[in-house]
Amino acid sequence: MLMIDDNELGKLKQTASVEPRDEARERAIAAAMEAFDALRAAEAEKVAAVTQGPAGRDRLISIATGAWRFVMDARRITGPAIAALLIVPLGGYVAWKIMETAPFRTIATDDGITGLQQRVDDGADARVTADETMEVPRAKVEADSEIAGGEPAPVGQLGTQQYDAAPQGGAPLAAKRMEMPATLAQERVRPMPFPAPGDQPYAAPENRDRIEGLDTNPVKSALETPVSTFSVDVDTASYALVRRQLNEGRLPAPDTVRVEEMINYFSYDWPTADSAEVPFRPTVTVVPSPWNAHRKLMHVAIKGYDLKPATRPKANLVLLADTSGSMNAPDKLPLLKASFRLLLDQLGADDTVSIVSYAGTAGAVLEPTRASEKAKILAAIDGLGAGGSTAGAAGITQAYALAEQSFVEDGVNRVMLATDGDFNVGMSSDEELKRLIEDEREKGIFLSVFGFGEGNYNDQLMQVLAQNGNGTAAYIDTLAEAEKTLVQEATSTLFPIARDVKIQVEFNPAMVAEYRLIGYETRALNREDFNNDRVDAGDVGSGHSVTAMYEITPKGSPAQVIDDLRYGKHERARAGDDNASREYAFLKLRYKLPGEDVSKLIETPVTTANEKATLDDASNDVRFSIAVAGFGQKLRKADNLAETSWVDIAELAARARGNDPYGYRAEFLRLMKLAGALTGSDKQ
Repeated sequence: MLMIDDNELGKLKQTASVEPRDEARERAIAAAMEAFDALRAAEAEKVAAVTQGPAGRDRLISIATGAWRFVMDARRITGPAIAALLIVPLGGYVAWKIMETAPFRTIATDDGITGLQQRVDDGADARVTADETMEVPRAKVEADSEIAGGEPAPVGQLGTQQYDAAPQGGAPLAAKRMEMPATLAQERVRPMPFPAPGDQPYAAPENRDRIEGLDTNPVKSALETPVSTFSVDVDTASYALVRRQLNEGRLPAPDTVRVEEMINYFSYDWPTADSAEVPFRPTVTVVPSPWNAHRKLMHVAIKGYDLKPATRPKANLVLLADTSGSMNAPDKLPLLKASFRLLLDQLGADDTVSIVSYAGTAGAVLEPTRASEKAKILAAIDGLGAGGSTAGAAGITQAYALAEQSFVEDGVNRVMLATDGDFNVGMSSDEELKRLIEDEREKGIFLSVFGFGEGNYNDQLMQVLAQNGNGTAAYIDTLAEAEKTLVQEATSTLFPIARDVKIQVEFNPAMVAEYRLIGYETRALNREDFNNDRVDAGDVGSGHSVTAMYEITPKGSPAQVIDDLRYGKHERARAGDDNASREYAFLKLRYKLPGEDVSKLIETPVTTANEKATLDDASNDVRFSIAVAGFGQKLRKADNLAETSWVDIAELAARARGNDPYGYRAEFLRLMKLAGALTGSDKQ
């Protein structure tokens, strides 16, 4: 078992109870950092004993990564000074998690590290007897409670409960008394043996994530198929999923990467409309393609009208929390609860909040309550606990019933589902759930989905629910991501300014030989769907940015990959229209205002007047979004970026970083470095 020497252990004990005074804080931070250094500098044979084999190595990597990510998230939200204090309880947390590798059980008390550990400190023979326990540092108790978004729980007040020696997730350990089984009564404290060569090989935990497979959009001939139609998409889940996997040291599966969600994760300063009656003003820019000198990119950008706080409609929100056993992990239910607490601060006093939880059966945790009754709502959130199977369909049905009970005319009525997506009891097929969501959508109650965790995450189902519920799909892997989605972007997440937004582009074969839509594979529509108001499409929230790109091959370019038809005719520009001879395409955008059933139309030609001679002539936002598109395509292993390196894309993004108040673009640059390192070559 990995141990800290006597002096360092004493320092760590002291840091667990330091009061938040300035001088004491500085000493605490220094002592905690020394404790971390001691852990890293432990004897090689002890480190090897704990980390031997893939399981041990992955465990320590996971512990270190989780600790560092938590501190960085806290720093982003609270500032460096407050975040520094978190190192104190976190130091004890990391130390305890590493010691947890050994096969003994523990008990959490207020006294710190005593009992068996004290005997080890004193040099006594460390044999475990049936009536002996090891106590968890108080810092571990405080860290668990802090991560869960609550106050440190009083130790020993919640009774006695059996628990595994290496618990996976679960409630704060302050509430658990964990006793030594008799079978280990005479076992010396030492690491569990790992299989020797030739023994049963290490088996990684089964990954049951469900990701929808999709084929990258193909190149199309502008002469044969001149019209492209798709629904807009403001989801961001794919970016957060990709980020988590890269941070954990693995390249994401190509199907995990939806390029449009990568692009639309970032906010852009696109021109906005002047009124909510005409909520969009499309901006189109044509630039040379950075990954093929003989092609161009047609960049389409819209930004929804940003509602003023005084004009925002009332909100009727039902928080639907998955509290099944699969949510029993630190990055699931505890993070879910902390996220809901952040959201509450963004609501108006007259908004209504209800809470439904589901696990085996569904039930109302909180009946419709005014947001001004904050203490009551917070108490309901804090009382959520995980356990049981997943009656997802029953939970959705109950949530919709509460939404109807407190329905707000001319307001926002929305169910907000927070889950890992494991619907394993009740209505379980995607089609059944889709029909349920569609029926409620017609009543004016929409659904947004917030995914948590991995290994059991049903991304495919989350996409189906959000797309058919007129809502957004986001993936929350950190508290910082919750703050971005539910605080910084609260109005765009909650308040729609346009429904069923569709885009259709007709390319001019006299100017364009070929085109390819970048992303939006799951949002494709038939040509006739554009004018059919019964066909559902994506919604856009207040201030939401939507960006789409086409890679186009100009007529006569050597980059053309589809041969001309032997018997086909080359289309000419319309006679008598001088502008048409300079048009690359014609853009149409269709949308419905909230509460209306008849769509409205915006049209604009795309001409050589929209063109920039060089990529550097375009704005920072245009260039940065193009870099993100390149990153997403490269992760999908697109052939057209095979000769473009990670370094090329990173340099384009770095030059276009621009204003970055929250550091999201800087984080993107770091992710590209990770992706390049994981491929083993920046050319792969």
